[in-house]
Amino acid sequence: FCPLGPRLVPAEEIADPNNLAISSVLNGEVMQRSSTKDMIFSVPRLISFLSQGTTSLPGTVILTGTPEGVGFARSPRVCLKPGDTITISIEGIGDLRNEVIAAE
Repeated sequence: FCPLGPRLVPAEEIADPNNLAISSVLNGEVMQRSSTKDMIFSVPRLISFLSQGTTSLPGTVILTGTPEGVGFARSPRVCLKPGDTITISIEGIGDLRNEVIAAE
C-alpha cells in the first residue's frame, strides 16, 4: 500500500512543506493524525541528503514514511481488509480515498 495523490503538487504551491497536517482515516475512524513538522528529518534535509548521491529528475517522488499510529503496531493489530475504505489527507494537497478489494 503506497498512496500517492490525489495529485502531485509543484513546490511553489506549498508554502511550508514542514508544516502540513497529515491524517489517515479507516472506515470513518481516525488512525493517524500528525504533521510534517513532526517528521524526524525536515523536507529540505531529506532532499539535501538524497541529492548527495542521487540526481533527482523532474517527477521524482521522495517517500518519507508514515506517522505514528500504523495498524500493525496497534494492539490489537488493525489490518486493511476487503470492503474497507482508507482516506489519506495532506493539508494543501487533498484527500486520496481508496476502497480495499480482495486480490484475484
